[in-house]
Amino acid sequence: MLSLFMLMSIFGQIVEQSIPNFVVNRALYEVRERPSKAYSWQVFMVSNILVEIPWAILMATLVFITWYYPIGLDRNAIPTNEVALRGGLMFLLMITYLIFTSTFGTLVISAIGDAETGANISNLLFIICLIFCGVLVTKEKLGVFWIFMYYVSPFTYLLSGMLSTAVANTDIVCAANEILTMQPPPGWTCAEYLNEYVSMAGGYIVDGNATDECGFCSMASTNQFLTAVSTPYSEAWRNLGIVWIYIVVNVLGALFLYWLFRVPKKINSEREKKE
Repeated sequence: MLSLFMLMSIFGQIVEQSIPNFVVNRALYEVRERPSKAYSWQVFMVSNILVEIPWAILMATLVFITWYYPIGLDRNAIPTNEVALRGGLMFLLMITYLIFTSTFGTLVISAIGDAETGANISNLLFIICLIFCGVLVTKEKLGVFWIFMYYVSPFTYLLSGMLSTAVANTDIVCAANEILTMQPPPGWTCAEYLNEYVSMAGGYIVDGNATDECGFCSMASTNQFLTAVSTPYSEAWRNLGIVWIYIVVNVLGALFLYWLFRVPKKINSEREKKE
C-alpha cells in the first residue's frame, strides 16, 4: 500500500512539467498558426495529447521495471501461475496511469492562461482524488455524505486495480513481532480454543497443538486484506477499463474547454471584421 501511495506522488511532478510546455505551444499556435489558418485548433489539441503517449509508454516501462520486480510483487503471482498475466496487467495499469496523468494536465490547462494557476488547480484536484480513493481513509469511514467522492475519484479504480494485481491470491506469513500470543484454558489446545474465532474472523494459528501459549496471526491470505479495503482482484480488469473512460473524458473535456474559452466565436469574428 505504501509503495503504491509513493507511486502516486509522481502525479504532481509530471503534470507540473507538462503544463508549461503546453502553454508555450498554445501561445505559438494562437499567435502564429491560428491567424495564418495553417491548421485548426482541433488538430493542435489532439496532436498535443497524442505526442505525450509515446513518452508515457516509455516512462511506464522504466517505472514498471524498477518498481514491480525489485520489491518482489511478481512473486505473489507464483502460487496461481499468473506471473505473466498479472505482470502484463500491472504494466497496462502503469501505462494507463501515466496517460491519465498527461491528459488530466491538458484538461486543467486547456482553458487557463498561465502555467502556475493550472499547476495549482491540478495539485488541488489530485489531493482531493487521493484523499477519497480509499488509501488514506477506507470507504466505510467516509460517511454517508462523502461516499460519492470515493466513486467519483479515478484513483479509486486505478489503485484498486494496482493493489489487487500486486498482492492477490497469496498466503501471508506474519513476522515474529506481528503474532499475537495468548494463553488457552487449561486442558485446551490452541486449535480447540481459537478455531471458532479463526473460522469467523480469518487468520491462522501458528501451532494448533500447543497447550501453553497460542500464537495467532490476524491474516492468513492477501485476499482477506483486499476484502477489508474493498479491492477484490476479480475487478482488476474492470478497473483498468474504467480508468480509460476517465482518459476519454479528459480528452473530450480538454477539447470542450479550449473551444469554450480560447477559440474565437463566429459573432466575435464578424464584429472584428466590421470594426
